[in-house]
Amino acid sequence: MSLKLEHVTRIVDGQVHIDDACLSFEPGSFNVLLGRTLAGKTSLMRLMAGLDRPSSGRVLMNGADVTGVPVRQRNVSMVYQQFINYPTLTVFENIASPLRQAGMARELIADKVESTARMLRIDNLLSRYPLELSGGQQQRTAMARALVKDASLILFDEPLVNLDYKLREELRQEMRELFQARHTIAIYATTEPNEALALGGTTTILHEGRVVQSGKTADVYHRPQQVLAAELFSEPAINLMPGRISGSEVSFADCVHFPLNQDLRDIAEGEYRFGVRPSHIGLVPSNDDDLELAVTVELAEISGSETFLHVRNEQFVLVLHLPGVHEYAVDTPILIYIPTHKLFVFAADGQLVQAPSRRQGRAA
Repeated sequence: MSLKLEHVTRIVDGQVHIDDACLSFEPGSFNVLLGRTLAGKTSLMRLMAGLDRPSSGRVLMNGADVTGVPVRQRNVSMVYQQFINYPTLTVFENIASPLRQAGMARELIADKVESTARMLRIDNLLSRYPLELSGGQQQRTAMARALVKDASLILFDEPLVNLDYKLREELRQEMRELFQARHTIAIYATTEPNEALALGGTTTILHEGRVVQSGKTADVYHRPQQVLAAELFSEPAINLMPGRISGSEVSFADCVHFPLNQDLRDIAEGEYRFGVRPSHIGLVPSNDDDLELAVTVELAEISGSETFLHVRNEQFVLVLHLPGVHEYAVDTPILIYIPTHKLFVFAADGQLVQAPSRRQGRAA
């Protein structure tokens, strides 16, 4: 089954929740909706499911207009971030519930429940009740109930947000494998750029109800078509610096100068905004074209096995995303290194002029 949204808009009490969304999803595809809280991800999925009706535009499934068809008449499943299971039913009965509602034969129900539970590694829990399960087991149960009826469209509304890191990593990997072998359209909402990268497939970036960019996840990440897409698909947000290309050099804030490298040589002279991802800035030089900057530490934010280092000088405020633990006192002077071949270049209107090269250097 294919799914297509044609100029879909949703307005509630005078407020635009979804603004002229045009999207297509193919059978067997895994698709991510990426955006901050209140970006419109849940609103868009409710329109896809038939829980809400658009104010204008059409929703097509397999080319048929289903805009006014309610959710109960569509072959759709949805998994939410909360573990929505029936507490008085066993895991078996929770998973079987949509099949019973559809009137499926008892023997076939048992086969489908057991095979789906085995796929999600909860087949040894079928006689338990939800309150006897861990959070990960409860979410697997909810996912099994969504998968068991072979829905044409499965919507995941931040389903892993309440799980610990290890469980999230485990379930992400399993989800990728699950949908590689199915013809279902899977659509997964998240606020986390790293989760979108981990899941792969396609990514649609949403902001204030608008589609900012959509395409293969790697392409959207490596070639954000505007500053907003680059900011939203980066955690922490991409560093942006105003600059100018003139003659044979680039200048930042009229005081930091470096020669044009082969990646920037073909860009016309003028004013631009230059972006660099926090993970591309280092504490030691690693490329021949690295730009050295003297800065002062504002904050060393240690998170597990990585550090978010906030620094500044008279011209810039920057964030570095560093592997490992780096402890620095506030106001410590340090040197940082920006590989200039990793710079994004945006025009004054925010549109992408040039993306970084993909040649070898610090990890992308």
